[in-house]
Amino acid sequence: MASPHTPRSSGVNLASFRVMVVDDSRMHRKVLVRELNSMGIANISEAPDGLAALEQLKKSAVDLMLLDMEMPELDGLGVLELLQSGGHMDALSVIVISGAEELGKTIRCIEIGAEDYLPKPFNPVLFKARIFSSFEKKRLRDLERERLESLQREKQLLEVEQMKTEKLMLNILPQPIAERLKRGEKNISGSYPDASILFSDLVGFTKMSSQISATELVKLLNDIFTRFDKRADAIGLEKIKTIGDAYMAVGGLPIPRPDHAELCAEMALGMFEDLRQFNRENGTELSMRVGINSGPVVAGVIGFTKFSYDLWGSAVNIASRMESTSQSGRAQVSPSTHALLRNTFVMVDAGRVECKGIGPVSTHFLVGRK
Repeated sequence: MASPHTPRSSGVNLASFRVMVVDDSRMHRKVLVRELNSMGIANISEAPDGLAALEQLKKSAVDLMLLDMEMPELDGLGVLELLQSGGHMDALSVIVISGAEELGKTIRCIEIGAEDYLPKPFNPVLFKARIFSSFEKKRLRDLERERLESLQREKQLLEVEQMKTEKLMLNILPQPIAERLKRGEKNISGSYPDASILFSDLVGFTKMSSQISATELVKLLNDIFTRFDKRADAIGLEKIKTIGDAYMAVGGLPIPRPDHAELCAEMALGMFEDLRQFNRENGTELSMRVGINSGPVVAGVIGFTKFSYDLWGSAVNIASRMESTSQSGRAQVSPSTHALLRNTFVMVDAGRVECKGIGPVSTHFLVGRK
């Protein structure tokens, strides 16, 4: 029957506990190993001196080192100093075994980072208590490490999700607007006195849509608009939205710039080239109308769950009117846009167009850059 003073393991499994016994006395090592075996610890290594112990640690890590203070070549204090300088004390527990005459060195070992000490000759009950205590501390350290690793994984997953969210916001909103939303701003809106709005509409797409499958229809439309998106991004134009087979973009916001009309003109000419390339690759005969107008607009974020960045104002309505009254294969510009482009682009008279709320206006077709 066990002594009432003998520490009980309470079902604790010590089989995985790795212990190194470091002592220059072979007899002392055998005694310590025997006591460890009696506790169910079988993963035990031995070292006859401090230098041998350090060499073994390079090859195989341990959880606990039972370290004798007085040894030739390198004593226990020297071993601890080297372990501390190498940054190995965080993952390793050390119990120093010392005689009464070595108290000063023992204190120094505790200061360096030794977990505990055992006096010589050691008491078996005290010995087992120290081992169980060391094992419990290791178990708690392992749990803490697992908790920290779990938190780190959760943090990384959260960062990935945040990156996905930010990428999605940038696909929906202009970057400056997305940044303001991330900062918690609400009711984001602004007035822009100088901007240019571009509308385009595919000619012949409605007829085509009745002749092909829904899957093929979406595939073709995505191909066309992807080309437009890439061009808008390269030019510096802000895509606003697509509605069916219509495409809307704006120059000069959310960051104002003086060449907003030129950006839209470059975009219009490039869109016709993109559509010609699409027709060559797909054997289609689609055409397009484009309308451009320049003037003041109000822009802002609307919606709560499926929010979007949109524009309002008569300048937007006129741009839409420029598109709807344009000719197939032509980009029609309003008088305000013509005034901004006449020194840099070639345009031809397109006649007069009736604009709701304004009356007849003289328009021009965009031909190319001068």
